[in-house]
Amino acid sequence: MTTSFRSPAGAATVFSANQKIRLGRVDALSSSRTVFLGRNLRGVLPVPPSSSSSSSSSSILAVSTPAKTETAKTTKRSKVEIIKEKSNFIRYPLNEELLTEAPNVNESAVQLIKFHGSYQQYNREERGGRSYSFMLRTKNPSGKVPNQLYLTMDDLADEFGIGTLRLTTRQTFQLHGVVKQNLKTVMSSIIKNMGSTLGACGDLNRNVLAPAAPYVKKDYLFAQETADNIAALLSPQSGFYYDMWVDGEQFMTAEPPEVVKARNDNSHGTNFVDSPEPIYGTQFLPRKFKIAVTVPTDNSVDILTNDIGIVVVSDENGEPQGFNIYVGGGMGRTHRMESTFARIAEPLGYVPKEDILYAVKAIVVTQREHGRRDDRKYSRMKYLISSWGIEKFRDVVEQYYGKKFESFRDLPEWEFKSYLGWHEQGDGTWFCGLHVDSGRVGGNMKKTLREVIEKYKLDVRITPNQNIVLCDIKSEWKRSITTVLAQAGLLQPEFVDPLNQTAMACPAFPLCPLAITEAERGIPSILKRVRAIFEKVGLEYDESVVVRVTGCPNGCARPYMAELGLVGDGPNSYQVWLGGTPNQTQIARAFMDKVKIHDFEKVFEPLFYNWKLGRQPKESFGEFTTRMGFEKLKELINTYEGSPK
Repeated sequence: MTTSFRSPAGAATVFSANQKIRLGRVDALSSSRTVFLGRNLRGVLPVPPSSSSSSSSSSILAVSTPAKTETAKTTKRSKVEIIKEKSNFIRYPLNEELLTEAPNVNESAVQLIKFHGSYQQYNREERGGRSYSFMLRTKNPSGKVPNQLYLTMDDLADEFGIGTLRLTTRQTFQLHGVVKQNLKTVMSSIIKNMGSTLGACGDLNRNVLAPAAPYVKKDYLFAQETADNIAALLSPQSGFYYDMWVDGEQFMTAEPPEVVKARNDNSHGTNFVDSPEPIYGTQFLPRKFKIAVTVPTDNSVDILTNDIGIVVVSDENGEPQGFNIYVGGGMGRTHRMESTFARIAEPLGYVPKEDILYAVKAIVVTQREHGRRDDRKYSRMKYLISSWGIEKFRDVVEQYYGKKFESFRDLPEWEFKSYLGWHEQGDGTWFCGLHVDSGRVGGNMKKTLREVIEKYKLDVRITPNQNIVLCDIKSEWKRSITTVLAQAGLLQPEFVDPLNQTAMACPAFPLCPLAITEAERGIPSILKRVRAIFEKVGLEYDESVVVRVTGCPNGCARPYMAELGLVGDGPNSYQVWLGGTPNQTQIARAFMDKVKIHDFEKVFEPLFYNWKLGRQPKESFGEFTTRMGFEKLKELINTYEGSPK
């Protein structure tokens, strides 16, 4: 397979798909204070319609951007919107702040460095001053981590971090504890070793999820290829990232021609003409934007929690033909503000496979143009769809897409797939999924993983459930690898408590500035207490519930999809959410507020006892709580006198 890269002079050069290109210095706008005022320069370029326009979908004649009223131009904007506008495409004042001797950067730079994949933090448990550091987050579409990058991240964690790596719920690494003076060294090391942090945070498309399983199957390979292409399509183009961390040199993989074509296409008024950021412009998106791609039945990616959820649709011979598209998912909310809410995505329609990049771009542009920029609490696309309704949203997206969406194709039931344990890839090799509590890789586990990955030259993948998959393992290596891993506590799934296998938690204290209470540090004891209650009321060991814990309501560990979600709402206090399902297809609801951690047994034991006693055949805990209703459940708690021996 070959791909093309077009030079500024316009000459096309052909590269192999896996070839790495090193570009010379990119001359961005020289003055850090220069602002590109391209917001209203959008127009129609003389680019022919995509080849996909000949498909059976009905054409749309409207090709211009929907006009905005005068009032829209004077709408109040949030402080972050003004920072973005004045930043010279996410450069100023971050470029100057990084050169100061202060251990931190100013408020504007704090917002801008997010686009580069980093958050400024400090240890909230230290007294007598703030010890500032930075968390770096990588961007790994489909969770793919080449061998070289894994070894680099392992080294950086020891040399510049806190000695641990964290696997995230969006299939990336987080590296904590990097001080400002080491940021450029760490960033450049990641870039030069097949990695990137560009766009892992900030108001743009985040890491694109896809099943982590390295199956050699047409649908899985196609889903992962699509995730790669979408990530490339929506990657920033103005060079600010490389200017900042590698002095303008760009290290990038040659892009497939269909990605370049879709990005440049302006047939339907999607692009900013002559802007360094043709899709994002000076303002980028109103808020973060999340996309996941998967195949039918495989809900390892929590498909309905994303702004866009994409599902491969294949014919009877297993050949991918197109995609079902969901829109409008999102987890973040604010306590005591009912106007903010978690939401699951809903069906938008179906597109042929050759149209997926154009459809995704149209959805992103609709959010860019119509998402709220005055109040960031309401800036996610879920609020736009909730306000408009799906029909109006579809109508506007179709103007940018240039076609009507086809009818949603039927799909089988979703299943949560963890990919733990040994599995055949389909090419004569194996992969091994390993459970990592809360995604925290440290100590002897980290040392042993490093030894195995380095010795056998393995690529790895990160799952959306904070676990790790070792890929391309030969049959003759299996026994020795299993033994070495087990000695480090990386056990096969039959030796891991089922509660732990599906549980997740965000980092929370001590570094997250938004945390209200514990999550990662608290979940081990919470799970042990849940297991003890199971034993007390007579539930079997292999029975389980999905438990997710977050230290605040922003929902990083997706607690609103859990059967039992615990959302921090005060010191040692949690809001209890009930009603999610094991396959993550139903959103939970707030059940009780301000439940102190020492009172968990008073709430959990009556619920689990009555689930055991009154459930229907194969009824999950989440389904049971939904069927019973919250009033009845509270009555059961209030009248509970203990389970009989």
